[in-house]
Amino acid sequence: MRLDKFLKVSRLIKRRTLAKEVADQGRITVNGNKAKASSVIKENDELQIRFGQKVVTVRVDQLKESAKKDETANMYTILNEEKLDKVEPEFIDDEA
Repeated sequence: MRLDKFLKVSRLIKRRTLAKEVADQGRITVNGNKAKASSVIKENDELQIRFGQKVVTVRVDQLKESAKKDETANMYTILNEEKLDKVEPEFIDDEA
């Protein structure tokens, strides 16, 4: 499954276009490697996503083409969530 689609279906990121933008900015890694929106992910892959001052690390548990809101929690496991003290300038979201 494509990375951007997984992020949308799992509701880690609300919209697929936003997931694509985040990936294109280099803010997502899959198993330690920078990922594009079109990167193929599999079960047990580890994703690290940078949201502003927060970095979330999740493990992919299930891949589904679509999921109801209450099923999305079964698609991934949050391994780590850390807050960063300093934001690098290239990751500041000017549109917010």
